Amino acid sequence: MRSYAYLLASVLAFFMAIASALHIEVASSQNPAPVCIRDFVQEEQLVVVSIKTDGKVGDGQRLDLHIVDSIGNEYRRKNDIAGTLKVAFTSHHNAAFDVCFTNFLDRKYNENNKVFREVELEIESGSAARDWNAVQAAEKLKPVELELRRVQELTTEIANELQYLKGREERMRDTNESTNARVQWFSIGVIISLVGLGVWQIQYLRHYFKIKHII
Repeated sequence: MRSYAYLLASVLAFFMAIASALHIEVASSQNPAPVCIRDFVQEEQLVVVSIKTDGKVGDGQRLDLHIVDSIGNEYRRKNDIAGTLKVAFTSHHNAAFDVCFTNFLDRKYNENNKVFREVELEIESGSAARDWNAVQAAEKLKPVELELRRVQELTTEIANELQYLKGREERMRDTNESTNARVQWFSIGVIISLVGLGVWQIQYLRHYFKIKHII
């Protein structure tokens, strides 16, 4: 049973590592557009963003980093990054966040020469972002116990995510039902108004024709 749990934890960790690692090329320009990678994070969750770039400071390119969520919370802004950089923060809300790179080209260089920076990006959140070596040393856990602990926390995160999605679906269903009820009453009001307007027009025309002695 322990060997099966250890194998399961290893497979999960392997696929999580594959899914989170990205290699991107950020083109350099004098008026560049940001290149952003979006991920979703739960409230009060630890996030670690590991960045590795080629090039160096002063090579004619200035690579800027900006991390912000969809609500507007800014977690990190750093200009002219190069080499290896690691950013850790705790999320404030259940929201998507963007890791954006903007690569400015020095004006003394010809913009026709296509240059870019290669960026290796890895985003870890929740249990994947924790320093499990420190946890193992602090709590004196065996390797199998450590893997079981990781699987337990990962399972808890998945359960919390499902609970959040369930609550969101309930809110959306309530909104849809409320909207349908309002549309229904609005439609009834429009029909009553049209019927009343039609009756009034008939009465007005009858009165008009009587005055003119047409009928």
